[in-house]
Amino acid sequence: MKKIIATNNAPQAIGPYSQAVEVNGTLYISGQVPLVPETMKIVEGGIKEQTLQVMKNIGAILEAAGYNYSNVVKSTCLLSDMANFKAMNEVYGLFYTEQQPARAAFAVKELPLSVMVEIETIAVK
Repeated sequence: MKKIIATNNAPQAIGPYSQAVEVNGTLYISGQVPLVPETMKIVEGGIKEQTLQVMKNIGAILEAAGYNYSNVVKSTCLLSDMANFKAMNEVYGLFYTEQQPARAAFAVKELPLSVMVEIETIAVK
């Protein structure tokens, strides 16, 4: 059975999609961008600040669904510029210190709202 997950502690969807969907013990979190939930504005700063905000947004959705970072099995990191990979990786790594999830990371031509990073996540209980 499909369950839609929504929380005010993460940015509201900026299109026709849900923050996350849970099906049979698997949580699919839509790509998160560095919007501050309270203002719906992009966090100030560079790639490190943007990655930190994205990870906080993911954490809020995980928590709303009854999951945590240890439940994450797969992430896909989209970058506006591969030159930001190392800095993104430093911040991302703070959230996964043991039993890191599988991951793909690649640069794309452009991201929504012209942000530097977007991360989608899958978690399993």
